[in-house]
Amino acid sequence: MGNFLSKTKHHSKRFFTRALDVIEIVGNKLPHPATIFGGLAVIVALLSWLMYSLGASAVNPADGNLVTVNNLISGDGFRWMYTNLLDNFLKFPPLGYVLVVMIGIGLAEGTGLFSVMIRALVLNAPSRFITAAIVLAGIISGLAVEAGYVILIPLGAMIFHALGRHPMAGLAAAFCGVSGGFGANFFIGSIDPILAGISESAAQIIDPEIVVNPAVNYYFMIASSFIVLIVGTWVTERIVEPRLGKYEGTAERFEIVQLTPQENKGLRWAGITVLLFIVAMAFTVVPENGILRDPETGGVLRSPFFTGIIIGILLLFFLPALVYGIIVGTIKNDKDMMKHIIKSMSGMGGYIVLVFFAAQFVYFFNYSNLGLIIAIKGASGLTDIGFTGPLLIGAFVLLAAFINLFMGSASAKWAIIAPVFIPMLMLLDNAYHPGITQAAFRIGDSLTNLVTPMMSYFALIVTFAEKYDERYGIGTIISTMLPYTILLGIVWIAALMLWIWLGIPLGPDGPIYIN
Repeated sequence: MGNFLSKTKHHSKRFFTRALDVIEIVGNKLPHPATIFGGLAVIVALLSWLMYSLGASAVNPADGNLVTVNNLISGDGFRWMYTNLLDNFLKFPPLGYVLVVMIGIGLAEGTGLFSVMIRALVLNAPSRFITAAIVLAGIISGLAVEAGYVILIPLGAMIFHALGRHPMAGLAAAFCGVSGGFGANFFIGSIDPILAGISESAAQIIDPEIVVNPAVNYYFMIASSFIVLIVGTWVTERIVEPRLGKYEGTAERFEIVQLTPQENKGLRWAGITVLLFIVAMAFTVVPENGILRDPETGGVLRSPFFTGIIIGILLLFFLPALVYGIIVGTIKNDKDMMKHIIKSMSGMGGYIVLVFFAAQFVYFFNYSNLGLIIAIKGASGLTDIGFTGPLLIGAFVLLAAFINLFMGSASAKWAIIAPVFIPMLMLLDNAYHPGITQAAFRIGDSLTNLVTPMMSYFALIVTFAEKYDERYGIGTIISTMLPYTILLGIVWIAALMLWIWLGIPLGPDGPIYIN
């Protein structure tokens, strides 16, 4: 019996390893995301010609009108493409959103504010809460993804090693917070405007007037932060660390550098700046005559405050970073300030190229009406088989998690998925708001970020692990992180189902259903 179980376990392990190898090979052979979007735009054009020739159509349940295909391979189609390529790029919402937010985030990264925040949170936590502190720091580091991967993950391993605990457990806890926390945070970060802009473009296939603000998932993000924090801490201390056992490696223990008095002073004044900014913004929306309320209705949800919230996010990063930089000396004059911003912006070239091609795909899809017809047919099919409730959203989470195994970029995946699934779920009898589809995608993407070699920082994490044992590789990282994926998946999906059942808004102007 023992030999049988041993052989079964061995075969299962070999099968799992081969499956991961296949995923890695397939993923590595995928073209650049910009090339994928360019190819998809061409495919959409060809499909529009084919579907037009076949007479594809559908009746829009929203207004009863017949929807037919606009053929891009025609005189009108060529003229539309030639005259709209530039507009497609310039009016694609994620472009402006991200470039504006990166001014503030770039200054916060360049001055060292983000890295000091992470160090302060981890170093000041009591020893019995150190695991939770590392996971929490990882969640917050989602505001500046690079800081989380490059600074916090090796720092987590270093702290555990310094405390006599297994460094891989510290690495795993940090990785869980940084990457698993993609769908969770206590603050609005740079990824939120990107996803909201793509969601808005997709939703406008059905409703040209709909607006999806960057805070549409904010309430659920806060709740999700506690889920990632609790599950990440529990899995680290109850599953991962006991499995790893005692660290027997020879890696040298590094001394963890405490914050200098100047860094503490800068961090303190940065915090004061944030509080003053929040109070100032509150005065613009809390009073009935607040300047950023809707001047006609006096409301808040559809007010200038939320319409221009991207500027609020910019200032939330920019002002404390400016104060911090001046105090610690990383900003001595205006040239230093601009240097930090420009350095951050210089890394956006790849994103801008990606957005150009992604915008063409999205707007070609919209113009052709293929997205609307697929959405109408898909929604009708789901209704006919009765698959329209919260279980449908749960299934979509699993689909997003599966797709993430093969494609790393979150924004690129969402730009492909959103134009199909957001309109489809908006057309169901219980019409889901785009925010719920976006939240489900973020959960799925978070779950398999932890175990897919296609995640852009995965190789870097393997390198960090090899410092403690040269035998550690991709398989080590995946087997260590798999318990997080499984437990987070169970708890997070259940929480989303409960959220839908209770009918709690996902965020400001983010209801579960569309009236």
